[in-house]
Amino acid sequence: MTDPDRDPATDASTSPLGSLRRDYRRAELLEDDVDADPIAQFQRWFDEAMAAGVAEPNAMTLATASPSGEPSARIVLLKGLGPDGFVFFTSYDSAKGREMAANPRAALVFFWKELERQVRIEGDVSQVSAEESDTYFHSRPRGSQLGAIASRQSASIPSRATLDQRLAEAEGRYADREIPRPDTWGGYRVAPRRIEFWQGRPNRLHDRILFRREGGAWVRERLSP
Repeated sequence: MTDPDRDPATDASTSPLGSLRRDYRRAELLEDDVDADPIAQFQRWFDEAMAAGVAEPNAMTLATASPSGEPSARIVLLKGLGPDGFVFFTSYDSAKGREMAANPRAALVFFWKELERQVRIEGDVSQVSAEESDTYFHSRPRGSQLGAIASRQSASIPSRATLDQRLAEAEGRYADREIPRPDTWGGYRVAPRRIEFWQGRPNRLHDRILFRREGGAWVRERLSP
């Protein structure tokens, strides 16, 4: 008998969403295939994503949390990578900037569906140096530099016209001179404590290799899917 109180649009047994599935068969991830350095392993996978033509392979979900533990997430772009961690740039006064100031921990997720892979990263957040932020800011297109001045990221505005007006004012102010990096804009580095490499496998029995920091060394282990 059909339950009259059951909404077929949200019932996983009948909803079209419940039938959406894909079996992953492109590759495997075995311990012997993984570099002992997870940053080197990430670079290898990133290069393979680039070679495969993945659109914006540096796009990553950044998850932060308020001091009370309320989470939030959004897509940002990876702009630097090294032994010390993963670098991105944004407004210090944005919602994520305020959360990272109060709770300097974050998680990152890369998903490269063409390769049936994802990478999960958890770590501690700190601002990069002013010099590093300056260098990247001045490498951006001029329009992006002006946009960082015109937008007070995450602040409420009455209309799009307000934003367009601020951009026009910034264009006039800096028409014939270098655009300075705003004091409220710069880079963050996520220093990883955990990095997990996930390779899709058939029957949802995915390969998961986790690196976690213990002291100054990386410990590697396989996780059950």
